[in-house]
Formats: sequence, C-alpha cells, structure tokens
Amino acid sequence: MASEFSALLRRLRREAGMTQETLAERAGVGVRTIRGLETGERADPRVTTVRLLADALGLAPEDREELLAAAVRRPGQENGPGHGNGADGPSDRGNPPDHALAPPAPPAVERQGSALQEALADVGEQLAQAVAARWQREEEHRQVHDPYPLPLRWQAAPEELTDHWANIRRLPAGVRHGPLELGGRLDEIVGVYRRIPSGRLVVLGRPGSGKTVLAVRFVLDHLKSRTRTDAVPVIFSIGSWDPTALTFRDWLARQLTRDHPGLAAPGPAGPSLAAALVESGRVLPVLDGFDEIAGGLRRPALEALNATTLPLVLTSRPSEYAAAVAETDVLTSAAAVGLTDLTLSDLADYLPRTTRKARGGDPARTAWDPVLSELGVPDGPGEPGDRGERPHSQAGANLAAVLTTPLMVTLARAVYSDTPGHDPVSLLDTGRFGSPEELEEHLLDNFVATVYRPRPEHHPGSGPRRDVDPERARYWLGYLAHHLTRLDTPNLEWWRLGSGLRRSTRTVVTALLIALTTGLVDCAVGTLFDTLGFQLADGLAVGTIAGLMFGFTYWFMVAAKDTAVAPSGVRMKMGGRDGKAVRRALLRLLIGLAVGLVFGFGYGFIRGFHDGFAYHLGLSMTLRAGLYDGMVYGLAFTLAAGPAFGLLGLLETPLDIRSAINPASLLRTNCRTVTAQLLVWAPTFGLLVGFGAGVAIRLLPALLGPIAWSAESSIKMGLISGLCGALSYSLSLTAWGQWVVFSRIWLPLTGRLPWSLVAFLEDAYERGVLRQAGAVYQFRHARLQDHLARTYRAARAPRPPERGE
Repeated sequence: MASEFSALLRRLRREAGMTQETLAERAGVGVRTIRGLETGERADPRVTTVRLLADALGLAPEDREELLAAAVRRPGQENGPGHGNGADGPSDRGNPPDHALAPPAPPAVERQGSALQEALADVGEQLAQAVAARWQREEEHRQVHDPYPLPLRWQAAPEELTDHWANIRRLPAGVRHGPLELGGRLDEIVGVYRRIPSGRLVVLGRPGSGKTVLAVRFVLDHLKSRTRTDAVPVIFSIGSWDPTALTFRDWLARQLTRDHPGLAAPGPAGPSLAAALVESGRVLPVLDGFDEIAGGLRRPALEALNATTLPLVLTSRPSEYAAAVAETDVLTSAAAVGLTDLTLSDLADYLPRTTRKARGGDPARTAWDPVLSELGVPDGPGEPGDRGERPHSQAGANLAAVLTTPLMVTLARAVYSDTPGHDPVSLLDTGRFGSPEELEEHLLDNFVATVYRPRPEHHPGSGPRRDVDPERARYWLGYLAHHLTRLDTPNLEWWRLGSGLRRSTRTVVTALLIALTTGLVDCAVGTLFDTLGFQLADGLAVGTIAGLMFGFTYWFMVAAKDTAVAPSGVRMKMGGRDGKAVRRALLRLLIGLAVGLVFGFGYGFIRGFHDGFAYHLGLSMTLRAGLYDGMVYGLAFTLAAGPAFGLLGLLETPLDIRSAINPASLLRTNCRTVTAQLLVWAPTFGLLVGFGAGVAIRLLPALLGPIAWSAESSIKMGLISGLCGALSYSLSLTAWGQWVVFSRIWLPLTGRLPWSLVAFLEDAYERGVLRQAGAVYQFRHARLQDHLARTYRAARAPRPPERGE
C-alpha cells in the first residue's frame, strides 16, 4: 500500500541520515518526487525509481526486498497475489467472461489494475534491456556480423510436423483456410513469426544448421520493434527442464531468476517478479534445444507445452522432434519450418570476404578461390542455385557436403581465414580426408588449436591476452566437456565441477583437505599456548578427527545424495522463515549435536590418553583419564556444535537480488558470503565452545571428581575451535569451499584443470569457445562439446599392446 511504502521510505531515509534533498541528488530524481512518495501523494512509484532509491540509500538485501515489495503491493492485495479479478487472470476465449456482466469496477480498482500493469511494464523494460545487451555481446563474440551474417534460409516443414492450419490461424469452427507462406531469410524471421496468428513456431534444423543463431537474431530484431506492452523474447535452454518435476511456467520463472537475479524480488502478481512476468504473458519464451532434453522426457515435455497456450518459439533437430510427435502429437497451434543447407553460391559470396586479399597479382583473388573453383562455383554474380554448381572431383564433393551448415563454415573460416599460414587448399587432400566425416573431425579438432594460437594484439580494457598452450587448452576443455557429458547437462556451473568425480573420491578429498587444514591451524595457533612438540601431536589428533567427522557429515548431507552445494546467501533477519527453512535448521541442529558429541569425545579421549601415557599413570589410570576428558570435551562441543549448525541452517537463504548474473561475479559474490560466514560463525562457535566447557566443568565434577581447568584452557580451546570449525564447515558445506577443494586444488593438482581456472574460463569465453548463459558457461555448440569430450576419453583410454610387447 502507498501508506506502507511512504512510511518505510521515510524510516529508511532517516536511518541513513539523509535529507530529502540529499536522497534526491544521490538517486538522480527530483525532490518533489521524494516528497510525493513520502507523503503518499504519488501512490504508484515505478520499479526503476524504487531501485534508484535503494541504491542511493545503500540498503541491505532484506531492506531492499522489503522496499520493493511495498512499492509493488497495492490496495486490495492484503490477502496475497492472485485474489480477485485482475488483468492477468484467465478468461474464456470466444465467450464473454463472467465479470463482463458485472457492474463497472470502482475507480480505485481500475487504478489498482493500471498500477500493476505499469509496474510490470517497468520490469519488462529492464528485462528487455538486459536481454538485448547480453545477446548483442554474444553475437559479437561469435563474429556473426564479421563481415556479414551467413544467409540462413528456411522452408515449411513436412505437414506431419505442423498442426492444422485452422488451429494455427485461430479460426472458428467450420472455417477452413490454406497454409501460410512461411519461407524466409534470417533478416525476415520476425516478420514471418508475426504472420502466425497463434504465435507458436517450431524451427527445425540438423546439428550446426544455425538454430541458435536464428533464435538470437529473432530476439534482437523482435526487441528493436517491440512496444512497451509487448512480451519480451527471452532465450531458454530447454534441455535443462524436467517436465515431470516442474511445471513449464514455474521452470520459466526459475530460469529467469537464475539468469536475472533481480527478478527474484517479490512481485505484484506472484511470488516473484519473474513469476509475475510469466503469468501475465510478458515473456515470450524462445526455447532453444528441444533435442537436448533427455529422450524419456521429450514426450512429457511436449505434452506439458501443449497444456499451455503461451506463444513461443521452439528449436530442435528434426529427428528428435519427429520422434516426440510420433509418441504424442505435434505442438498445438504451432507452424513448423526447417532450415535449409547453405549453397555453394553462399560460400562463394562469404568465404573470400573473410580473408585477406592476395599480395601481388590480382588483388581480387583470395586463398579460397582454388577451393571454390574445385567446388564447381563459376565466377560472376547470381542467385543461390543458378550458377551451375557442381563439384569437379571427389575431394570437392566431400568438402561441399561438409560446408553446408553455418557451424562448419564458421570453423573453416576460423581455421583457414583467421589463421595466417593455413592454406584452405589442404581441405582438398583426399589422402588426409577421405570422407566428409573426416573433414568435419579435422575442422572441429583444429578449432581449439586455432583460437589458442599466440596472438600479439592488445584487447582494450583487458590487457594482453595470455598465451595458453593449445594442447593443454584442448585437454582442459576436453575434461570440462567430459564432465558435462557425465552430468548430462550443457551448463558448466562452477559449484558443480567436483560433481563429475565419484562420490567416494569427493568425500575422501574433502576429508583429507579438512584434516590437513585443521591440523595446521591447530599447530600454528596452539604454539601460542603450549610447546611445539605438544601441538604437533595435538594437531595430528584434531586434524584426523575433524577430517573423519566432516567427511562423514559431507557424505550424509551431500555426496550420498549425489548432489552439489549450491551458492547461497546469509540473511540476518530471523523473522518470516518458512517451514522448509525451519526444518533445515532442525536437521542441522541434530547433525551438529551428533558431530559435536563424537568429535569432542574422540578428541578428549585421545588427549586424556596421551596425557596419561606422558605422565606414566599406568594403563588403568590412562584409560580413565581418556574417558574423563572425553566426557568433558564431548559435552562442551555438543553444546556448541548443535546450536551453531542450526543457526547457519536458519540463516542460509537464496542469493539476494543484487547477485551477479555472470559466473565470475557470482563466484566473487559467494566468496564474500562465505567470508561473512567465517567472520560471524568463527567467534560465535568459539564462544559457544567456551560456554560449553564452562558448563562441563561445573556439572561433571559431581560425577568425575575435581577437574583441572583454567581460563587459559578455555581461551585456547575457543580460539582454535572457532577457526577450525569455521574452516571445516566452509570447505565441506559451502559452494565456494567446494570450488576451492576441487577446482582450485584437487583437479589442478591431478592435471585435469589449470590452476587459474577462472582466468582460463574467461579467456575461453573471450576466444569464442564458451558462451555465457546467465550464471553458467556453455560450449558455443553442442557438437564442439561432444567432440572435445570424445577426444578426451580417447586420450585417456588404455592403449592396446603392440605386437611383440
């Protein structure tokens, strides 16, 4: 409500110590705007204005969410979104809705609906800008416009893959009409789409035919001609959708939140802004890669899409889509087109313009001219297919069969046009390449070597490009591709890089690193209180038990479920927790109690046994000393670990709305989160251990007799326990800690990844090997990923013994 927003804005401004004039200056808005918002005269603040105010106030994540939620709530929403007859609610097509016969809505209700639409329009505008910026950068990285986009064309798909034209045209019963003319070129895709009344289009094409390039161009051209009220086209990699676990709309909202974390804020017509955009039809899904959905899920996926009437664009390979259609039905109300092959005329126009002119002689000739001549392309202009194209030899026929897709032409351009000293005439060597398949493997194999060749040029703003050995780069990329193949996903998520290892390996590596870390910390800090010899033994005991306990904990909470620890944030606000968060906190409490009891008793027993042995107390007294110390330390750590684990579980929350939207920034954000956890949790756990020790030495003497304990012992135990406990928790149960364990230590140590992995991934993205999809990386094409994974597995496979061995 406006009054709620006004009061909240006034309070936050005063807490920040700002005047209205200061806030207006920092936010870049007028003073009258601030006054109107705080007095309630301006009852409908725009989302963009609210974000500017939140930035100027420097709000914490929870305050930012609260301010945004108060801005988008309107009168009549006290019972939550979805109540009443809003503009986003469903209606019956062809018949007047029930409320059409009702009296006209009061002016206040009309203003409410208008304000909701205006708020969603603001959010849609911001989403459109982010989507346009992202895919413009992607086209630049792919060199789509250098020197010009390859001429993609399409034609109508077979009728059995297209719905009835009456359904596509949205015609009433009894009215029949013929098919639409849907053929076209790349720059006509938006016009073709808008000729489809249903707004549902299926784009079919074989591997490398340019489906993703077409999807990107559709999004950018659609955004150029989009009005404020039109839906925003957004590309979704549909291969990650499990239709048996998540509804289509919920999956869309989740993917939007992943790629655009700002949309996780509470929305006016749903649990989040992302959900509100989806439910109100302000997102036009461009679903790329239907063929990448697991085979057993394609039928339920198609059935789920048919259960909705959302306009959409779907890309797929023809065979996978046809198989899903044979099992169920075509995509309801959807027209289908198929991408056609590039022609030799297209190659003759494109390839010579990608390379330098010949030095000396005829300046119009290029290194591609002999190849094009062998392919049977005569000189002179002409339309596709009218030059009498026909290869002159088997070598020309093989190459002509390969260079029919944009992917292969792009690879040929990268290997031969963009690489000095590479002569494309070698592609006609039938001794090396006896078939089209061998030529394709050659181009895929040389792509990595080509893009990683040493280059002296300077990249503005990023310094000189670091040289990477092509063979090492190929091996590291091959491991990453193999890792994605094992996980059956195209998304390279930094927090899951250890998930490709066996669960036992992950557990053992995590336990060993925790043992080493805690042992070293115990030795380093403990020498401030005791002798080095004593601390070496103590560090060995602490490291061994900590590694075992956190290893078991990691197995129980992570490895046994064959999952990964996802990035999370820390929320200091305790109120408003849902049942899931409370249950997670209770589970963590029980786990902490068990870990504290076993660790404390084990450590205490070893320490007591060591002391008894050092003072020659005899076996009976030594065992008794171990038992007594085990009970003291066991009680102390039980009282500390249980509440500490439970508190961390209660404070964990999804990343706030200011989270980064690219992998490197997300990693830095999570690193700061874990650092904050360490700074808060370490002293908290240390104090709880000291408190637990105080309770133990007061309660247990009645059972065990007098206990020798000093304040120095409490300080030492609290300090070491806080540091070791926080480090152990971070390494085993946080996303950043798992990144350190596997991506920064274990995988580089075993040679499977480079030591500077972030720099390597960013460099691969700059070179065009990888692309960014929100918070994850993806290989620029699934075909390249498959090739690299296959090459990696072949290199690691045991070689058969040669004769005579």
